[in-house]
Parts: sequence; C-alpha cells; structure tokens
Amino acid sequence: MADKKSSMVRLLPVLIFAGIAAFFGLALMTAEPSRVPSTLIGKPVPQSVFPALSELTDDGKPVPGFSSTDLARGKPTVVNYWASWCAQCVEEHPLLDKLAASSGADVFGVNYKDTDVAARRYLGRYGNPYAAVGTDANGRTAIDWGVYGMPETFVIDGQGRIVYKHIGPISPESIESKILPAIEKAKGAAKASETPAAP
Repeated sequence: MADKKSSMVRLLPVLIFAGIAAFFGLALMTAEPSRVPSTLIGKPVPQSVFPALSELTDDGKPVPGFSSTDLARGKPTVVNYWASWCAQCVEEHPLLDKLAASSGADVFGVNYKDTDVAARRYLGRYGNPYAAVGTDANGRTAIDWGVYGMPETFVIDGQGRIVYKHIGPISPESIESKILPAIEKAKGAAKASETPAAP
C-alpha cells in the first residue's frame, strides 16, 4: 500500500507537467498568429539598410535595395518579408502583384536568410512584384522589425511609421479587410500632414 502511495506521489509532478505542456501546446496550435500584437505599430521603422539582391535585374536594369529612409518619402509603402524556402511565401506571391496594382502603394521585398541564387531563381519562376528587393542575409534586421517568421507584411505610412503588420501569408480576405484599409488610412494621414494649418 505504501509503495503504491509513494509511486503516485512520484508520478504527480510528471502528470502536472504533462497537463501544463498539453495546455500550452493546444494554445499554440489554435492561436491565430496574425493577431499577435506588434509593439512597433505607430512607431518609425527601425533604422535599416537592405542591400540589393545581387544580379537581380528588371528590363536589363538592376533592381535596387532600400533603406528605412526610402520608407519616409511621403507615400505609403508595403514591406514584405519572404524567402525562397518558404512554402507560404509561394502561396501569397501572386497576390502581391494584385496588391501593388490595387493599392497604388509601392511594394518592397526583403529576402530573408536566403542565398542570392535561390532568391533570384524564385523571382524568376514566380515573377517579381517588388519595386525594390533588399536582403537580410543574417536575419539581424528581421529581429529589429519584430519578425516572427516568413512571410510577414508591413504597411508603412509616408512618414516611415508602421501602421499595420500582417503575420503569415496574405489572402484576398486580409487584403480587402486589413491591408487596403491600412494603406488608405496611411494615405489619409499623408494628405492631412500636407494640408497647411489654418491661420
């Protein structure tokens, strides 16, 4: 009887741990990652330089990289983190062209922890929807931007502030309900800042 009781006492911490692990595992599996809040919303983009993807051209001209300064030139911009090894990036890729066409915003791409050859091959296969393509070879700037994984998409207003962050692949629904309204809001803010104050 005593042996049975001592076995139960020894087993109790294991059962408690298993219950807690199951709870957190279930929470992680059912959580919607696009609802994870970003502490950078409303703040300027981190100071960043995204070097151009080497040898990437469009109509014979080199496709430029970009920096945080390029995101504060009066026009809203969409910044999309992607990688050639990311299956969900392939899923959302056709929508980026449509987003650029329907929003009027420039779409910039950040190639994350990739090789230049693989990134160029990816864009050669699926098309290049980006006005500029920068690289984040070691993932340092992704940390500064609070990126959780690939893909992620940011809407930046004309003053270089982050107004919206989308985690995971964009979809037609998220474009209509979240991204386009965020771009329109950013455009409205830009117009308001251009309007001179009444005397």
